[in-house]
Amino acid sequence: MARIAIIGAGLAGLYAAYRLEQLGIDYVLLEARAAPGGRIASAGRPGAGAADRFDLGPTWFWPALQPQLARLIEDLGLHRFAQHEDGAMLVERSADRAPVRMRGYVSEPAAQRLFGGMQSLVDALCAHLDPPRLLTGRRVRTLQLAGGQIDIGSEGPDGRECTSTTAEVWLALPPRLVARDLECVPALPATLRRQWAATPTWMVPHAKYVALYERPFWREQGLSGEARSLPGPLGEIHDASLPDGSAALFGFFALPAHLRRSVPEAQLRSACREQLARLFGPPASAPSAEFIKDWALDPLTAADADAQAAQAHADSPLATAAEGPWQERLRGIASEWSAQFPGYLAGAVDAAERAVSALAAREQR
Repeated sequence: MARIAIIGAGLAGLYAAYRLEQLGIDYVLLEARAAPGGRIASAGRPGAGAADRFDLGPTWFWPALQPQLARLIEDLGLHRFAQHEDGAMLVERSADRAPVRMRGYVSEPAAQRLFGGMQSLVDALCAHLDPPRLLTGRRVRTLQLAGGQIDIGSEGPDGRECTSTTAEVWLALPPRLVARDLECVPALPATLRRQWAATPTWMVPHAKYVALYERPFWREQGLSGEARSLPGPLGEIHDASLPDGSAALFGFFALPAHLRRSVPEAQLRSACREQLARLFGPPASAPSAEFIKDWALDPLTAADADAQAAQAHADSPLATAAEGPWQERLRGIASEWSAQFPGYLAGAVDAAERAVSALAAREQR
């Protein structure tokens, strides 16, 4: 029986496992997807190396504001670089009118990215874990507390039911998915479950389009690659190029999730290429590769209630039951449970570290 069972192998789950590995505490990490990463996803041209990847999920972090995440990246030996912001920004108010050049925004402190995309953070954490402890393709359905242990009911990759036991469960899943998908016996306190069900899942309202090119031709025009657009379909666009690799632009769709669902992906891609050509010129209409990731269509990320979620990061809910049978047996560690950085990459590390600290404090009682 594992001392800790972590459900979800996104950044929070991987970091929690990494810390437990360091402390010599027995654990198992269960992931419903075929591969770890959660809401971190990076892609590149077919056959391209790991260094030539672009983010379809979270992209940026801010070392000066998020020192805990920055230390982890440094400890893992990963390399970072600043988001390109030099040059003018374009503002498009109508598809029938030429975009207007404006002075570009310069973030302070500067946003940073990782060589190899955020997937490199996932890869580095996985490299520090004991492989047999990471079980992919295992979708957890039930948690039953009885006789001082928790029985975990899950479905394996072949659809067969699996059962494992643990003393404690850490939930590295968005709170809303826990409330929707996990049956807990005995039931969680009603107020806690309602609070989790009401917490929006970060990333779900968003969809990204990424276009790759042979060179960052927009910089030759004195442009930063940043744009804002009212006609869309992309409302916010940025330079996604690598310092020593491929050139790229990426944008967030301005279309709400329910409208994106009604448009075929081929049509969305065509509209994005057309928009980039309006903004940056004819070369932008012919990317060498392009990707779309719509998080609202990901059943392991999205709940129906999230399709209309606000764009702002939500306040964090309670991470555990204050009393009752689940007290000190079940704890939320996904990014949404971080009081300091809810929804951010840094929030995943913060919430998971708080769980490790709480465990250590109980061990010392």
